[in-house]
Amino acid sequence: MVVTSYAKEADMGLFDKIKGLGRKHEAQIDQGIDKAEAVAHDKVGDKVGHDKIDTAADKAHEAADKLADD
Repeated sequence: MVVTSYAKEADMGLFDKIKGLGRKHEAQIDQGIDKAEAVAHDKVGDKVGHDKIDTAADKAHEAADKLADD
């Protein structure tokens, strides 16, 4: 598949927008991850395992931090 330079520029523009939103709303993203983690612990923690939920939340925080730092 051949990707034109215009398509590459459009993709990079979108990615830059997403990174900007990550920086601008970093606190809200972290709060959302924490809230999702708490709900997962309450709803399926015993079935899935609390350690797996904690690991997933940690990875989500790392991804959000990486996005905000770039």
